[in-house]
Amino acid sequence: MPKRSSPADTGNGPGADLRGIGRLSIDAITGVVDLVESVHATIVALPGPLGAPVRDPTRGISGLVYRSVRGIARFVGDGLDLALAQFAPLLDRIDSLPQRDGVAAALNGVLGDHLAATANPLAIRMRLRSDGKPLCLGRKTLAAAYPHATGKVLVMVHGLCMNDLQWRWNGHDHGAALARDAGWMPVYLHYNSGRHISSNGREFAARLERLLREWPVPVERLAIVGHSMGGLVARSACHAAARAGLRWPERLDSLIFLGTPHHGAPLERAGSWFDMLIGRSPYTAPFARLGKIRSAGIQDLRHGNLLDADWRKHGRDGRRDARTPLPLPAQVRSYAVAVSTDKNGAAKDGGIDRLSGDGLVPVASALGHHPDPAFDLRIPKSRQWVGHGLHHLDLLGDPQVYERIRHWLE
Repeated sequence: MPKRSSPADTGNGPGADLRGIGRLSIDAITGVVDLVESVHATIVALPGPLGAPVRDPTRGISGLVYRSVRGIARFVGDGLDLALAQFAPLLDRIDSLPQRDGVAAALNGVLGDHLAATANPLAIRMRLRSDGKPLCLGRKTLAAAYPHATGKVLVMVHGLCMNDLQWRWNGHDHGAALARDAGWMPVYLHYNSGRHISSNGREFAARLERLLREWPVPVERLAIVGHSMGGLVARSACHAAARAGLRWPERLDSLIFLGTPHHGAPLERAGSWFDMLIGRSPYTAPFARLGKIRSAGIQDLRHGNLLDADWRKHGRDGRRDARTPLPLPAQVRSYAVAVSTDKNGAAKDGGIDRLSGDGLVPVASALGHHPDPAFDLRIPKSRQWVGHGLHHLDLLGDPQVYERIRHWLE
């Protein structure tokens, strides 16, 4: 069997992409075979409509057929992977399509934990980037990348199923605009948003430590802007850095959250309950595995998990909010932007928490409000802003949002 390369030594060229697609296709085929066999076993066993799911595989000739199909699929997949590995250097000479990064980011958001666990070349490796190119975290290379570097470092953290290039929205990029208007040096995090938020937070914390240590001029200020899931990754990184005794939190003066689901997103909670309901009957239980394809990162958004313990307490099911309260860093000025699709600027029956949200994140969750004081983030009202008639992605390019960020960072 050919040796599978790890995410740390694979490239992002067309050759690596084809190998990744090939592996993912074989994984899909074997997954469908597993599903069909499970349905077959249930029909043969004829349990009651609300009985226990049939977990034993089929036996005899049927079992042999299913095992053979899986074995052939894996054999063909390994042969295809070996062949593509030989041609990958030639294929990588071809320029990638402009849409490649966006498709890869979306795929990682949905299946990123699986891609990473199977060492699939499509798995995104965490990098700090500028203009879509990885930054080598050495003093000389950073000085070359930022020839007019200042001591004001701004780190932009994208959200679920997105990448660092998508901070440019409708011709506007918050980071580039802040460099032009206020002398901030934007650095963009690119990461696999399908991994657990806590895993990404730890790795982000370590990369920030090296970035500030190698920055070509003394760092005077550090600010982080996180969109959606990116805000949770930033909070998790602050906690991981504090536990590891890293020094960059001493320089961090501002955290700005743009539509961050601090207390979860309703759509993911709805998906969790659908999984439970479809699993109640042994005849539909095999199909519940289709709903569980959602990545670890997506499932972390159910309640806004930030720590390993938050998702380990109840495994991947966790419909009950089992988080450990994690306050914002005391020494850091934290700001929150929420937007609502409501255009009239007021909730029908009063109260900002009654606003409809941005289509994905409720206003209360984005502002850190929670009925339990232990979970409420207590962001001062002077550091909150709510926009109206806007959707979740409008946070990336709306002029009002940018002016609010620029004002806060002044």
